[in-house]
Amino acid sequence: MGDSAQGGTRGVLSLLRRDRYLLGSLGWTALVFVLFAVFAGHTVWQVRVFWMFQPALDLMLALCSWRVAELAAGAIRRFWRVLTAVGVLFLIGDSTQAVSTFLPGEWSTTGGTVQTVCLGLGLTSVLVAMLAHPHPNRSGRDRLGFWLDSTTVFVAGGVVAWCVLATPGGNTATEMLTVLAATGVTITASFASVRMILSGNAPMHKLAAIPMICAAAVMSVVMFLPPSSTPALFVGFLPSLLISVGPRIQQILASGGRSAFGERRRKPYSLLPYGAMVVAFGVLAFTLPGGVNARLWGVVVGLALICGLVAWRQLVAFHDNQALIARLREHEGRLRHQAHFDGLTGLANRGHFHDQVEQALTGSPASVSVLLVDLDGFKAVNDTMGHAAGDALLIAVADRLRGSLRTGDVPARLGGDEFAVLLTECTPEEAEQTAARILEALSAAGAAASIGIAAAGPDTVVSSLLREADVAMYAAKRQGKGTWLRHHAGMFDMMPG
Repeated sequence: MGDSAQGGTRGVLSLLRRDRYLLGSLGWTALVFVLFAVFAGHTVWQVRVFWMFQPALDLMLALCSWRVAELAAGAIRRFWRVLTAVGVLFLIGDSTQAVSTFLPGEWSTTGGTVQTVCLGLGLTSVLVAMLAHPHPNRSGRDRLGFWLDSTTVFVAGGVVAWCVLATPGGNTATEMLTVLAATGVTITASFASVRMILSGNAPMHKLAAIPMICAAAVMSVVMFLPPSSTPALFVGFLPSLLISVGPRIQQILASGGRSAFGERRRKPYSLLPYGAMVVAFGVLAFTLPGGVNARLWGVVVGLALICGLVAWRQLVAFHDNQALIARLREHEGRLRHQAHFDGLTGLANRGHFHDQVEQALTGSPASVSVLLVDLDGFKAVNDTMGHAAGDALLIAVADRLRGSLRTGDVPARLGGDEFAVLLTECTPEEAEQTAARILEALSAAGAAASIGIAAAGPDTVVSSLLREADVAMYAAKRQGKGTWLRHHAGMFDMMPG
């Protein structure tokens, strides 16, 4: 199995390496980097190259996503249709920005109004599609926990971005809000992707998701670089490549079968929200030396939100654990019941009955008696009327048996049509009276039975007591219907019915 899986993986990787679209996108990106180097020192033309080469990759994103959607179904198809619309939004925004770079004063790598709106709508759509993607067997608290985790990571990304951007005279309020939102959304989308892959319910294969997750990480790195600088241009173009190749990889995999989508695996516990809290505390320690200012207050507010969200998440997890413990106890109870009781009649089974008799004999064995009840003509009922009728008869016998006993007596089904009763604090005469009540109750229900009675002595053990009751029952059966035998101290007394 391992060699086969490794061989399959190598075959897929070999197929991806030969794909002309993937090779073409890599060549396209390499050409962009060459042009960046050629126009070194000419920032305006570098920025124009940055925007002019984006639409081709956006078109690849839209087309490949649409083709994957055609190969999928249900919720997976809806996700890829959303990604197709995102590709179209990116194409509109980047194309508009590419044209605007030839207008005076519009050559920054920070997008204009149209590009910013399209980017924001696209990233938000991806995030919502990931968070809303259905997970089978997920309870309401599971969904709430997932949203709380995502919100925590989102706030942590915003705190980091705020720490970087909130410098005196560094950025306008609009620019800060734009970058904060973009950073939070991309980090949260990356988190949601990882959670979906780990939980085995992602609408894409991990080979397709990895470059798209890396794109979100790279987009977060760009904000730490000076705008329109050569490093920012090189790093800032990579997300377009990574986002576009993901759907192409998925298209190649999906063409070979639907198993190319997320694999079912056990959902792991997420530690990322706690990591977000650690990051927020680290940012707070970084900002404290600067004194009380807008940056510090923003970090403090973000940290307070993260702590509140994590506490809420802990409360949800506590309730989940309580519910899990309750389910485990219920399951344990069912298993214990199945181990001790007959599944059809609900009476004690052979093993549990044996334990009850053994326990009774350790107390006052002289007051212990065992009745062995065997139905007459049960095989004929099964053969002529079917097993359903036979089961119904066994259930009726069990009910009649319960109704004929005292509190504390233990009825059991030993198997087939053989029943037994443990009587404690009972004289032999009272045991005979109980047997008579049982026969009368069964007769009223249209059933006939033979009953053997064995009364214990001072040194009686379980095996001998059950054997004596069995011998008595067969002796009663030989005497004819409506009779039973009492076996006590080695003597047989036949009692008429």
